[in-house]
Amino acid sequence: MRHITGTQEEWLAARLDLLEAEKALTRQSDELAQRRRALPWVAIDKDYRFDTDQGRASLADLFQGRSQLLVYHFMFGPDYQAGCPSCSSIADSFDGFAVHLANHDVMLMAVSRAPLAKLRAYKQRMGWRFPWASSRDAGFNFDFGASHTEAQQFEQGIAYNYRREPACGCHPAPAGTGQGPEGRLAAMCGTDANTYLRERPGMSAFAIEDGTVYHTYSTYARGLDGLWGMYQWLDRAPLGRNEQGVWWRRRDEYAGR
Repeated sequence: MRHITGTQEEWLAARLDLLEAEKALTRQSDELAQRRRALPWVAIDKDYRFDTDQGRASLADLFQGRSQLLVYHFMFGPDYQAGCPSCSSIADSFDGFAVHLANHDVMLMAVSRAPLAKLRAYKQRMGWRFPWASSRDAGFNFDFGASHTEAQQFEQGIAYNYRREPACGCHPAPAGTGQGPEGRLAAMCGTDANTYLRERPGMSAFAIEDGTVYHTYSTYARGLDGLWGMYQWLDRAPLGRNEQGVWWRRRDEYAGR
């Protein structure tokens, strides 16, 4: 790929012009963060239960003494044999800073529907330290738009990212066209595309006050871009994201380079 070249003076002039745009974006981002915090809090009236390393736990227990809880809805369904590669690359990022949040009154935890034993084994494989809870049949991931039923997928349509998708499921790619991205990711999880797509990524924020847990925010799909650490770095690399399909792998699946 060829790119324009120039002198140091030309680069500096262009960089200063870009800097003004970056500063404007930073100010806009600060304003959006304030609007997130200004959303009304909604009290949780369901008694969700989770399997954790400390035993059965309520949603309030997941705060572990903090006043704020951030949940990453990790795509790892009961029928998966391994966690989603995309979610795994996001988890690689927050595994390192979760301890800092925990010491700033914010608990960060992943929640998936796979049994706790599967989550523990995968967590050990990846070398992660963040807490990870299994929601099993608690309905938590369904209620917060990260898991869906077969009936929703094939009959009613999946409601995800505040929109409803047409009921259809994911059909195999035609013969001779190769496997689509969903099929490749599903195969990496040891399942089929339809089963894979009944789980979706997302994050939800909660607060606890006077013993009551409140839902304060959720985001999905491209709303997770800012939380996907590797993309923030790639966006600053000379060739950007430079993507052609699914290129990433789990951290232990890359060939040595």
